[in-house]
Amino acid sequence: MSEPLVLGIETSCDETGVGIVRGHTLLADAVASSVDEHARFGGVVPEVASRAHLEAMVPTIERACETAGISLHDVDAIAVTNGPGLAGALLVGVASAKALALGLGKPLYGVNHLASHVAVDQLEHGPLPEPCLAMLVSGGHSSLLRVEDVTVGVDPMGETIDDAAGEAFDKVARLLGLPFPGGPHIDRMAREGDSVAIDFPRGLTARRDLERHRFDFSFSGLKTAVARWVEARERAGEPVPVADVAASFQEAVCEVLVRKALDAASSEGIDHLLIGGGVAANSRLRHLAEERAERLGIRVRVPRPGLCTDNGAMVAALGAEMVARGRTPSSLDLPADSSLPVSSVLAG
Repeated sequence: MSEPLVLGIETSCDETGVGIVRGHTLLADAVASSVDEHARFGGVVPEVASRAHLEAMVPTIERACETAGISLHDVDAIAVTNGPGLAGALLVGVASAKALALGLGKPLYGVNHLASHVAVDQLEHGPLPEPCLAMLVSGGHSSLLRVEDVTVGVDPMGETIDDAAGEAFDKVARLLGLPFPGGPHIDRMAREGDSVAIDFPRGLTARRDLERHRFDFSFSGLKTAVARWVEARERAGEPVPVADVAASFQEAVCEVLVRKALDAASSEGIDHLLIGGGVAANSRLRHLAEERAERLGIRVRVPRPGLCTDNGAMVAALGAEMVARGRTPSSLDLPADSSLPVSSVLAG
């Protein structure tokens, strides 16, 4: 089957995503977000997210099918994120996918959320180079992955040892009085600021750190440095230059991400860097990666912003690749695994 029609379900956090893909062609990408319900808490509340998924699942599936112009009986397979993510949220998606697979008599593929962020780029830029170096940056993950075949497994080269990049964006946005989620607001504010106004630290880039954590990330110290700088201004009764703080913070994050990603690609002799996850929508990260990669002869691939954040299309894309390559479907006792390792791409 060269062009499988696959429906994908994503519920790892606060977006209920249902995507429909035929091969590498995106037919529908329906998303119902509960972000507004979490904004007043300053972060995602797992119980609120789970209930929102329950309420949104059926309408979102119906909307995706209507957009794609198909019936559920037309699909060749059902794919679903079974980890990592919030346990309760994952359970809603996995239970829904099992019900569909059983009721329709279709094969079920439980796939890894992080590997799906890699596979979604195929919907925009075609088949993935093999190998490629993937940098996934989101609210819960900052990872460097060597990808030979996204349907078989990926090799982790580095990861965050504390706060992920997206988490740091959210926390710094809160310090600056910016809304949740913080990434888009910091990106917007930074355009009005000076990125070299404040010299914030670049985590794990000192020589002794690179010996042990060459490809790992740490943003907790940066977040604390921003908090102390802002508090010192407030104690002195001076105004906080929000745009300059946002720009300087963003530059520190992006510089570390790009430096380590390109170092990893060069060390492996890989000439393609794929960037995925919600933070991949950041305009400065995209610009800096493309600018520095060009000097090294490395091509950067980044999906459009709407495909960087969590969505069902990415799950459908990986599911379609599983079907096309003849991978064995998952069993109907597929579990939801909140701490699923990135090396486990397809559940048995």
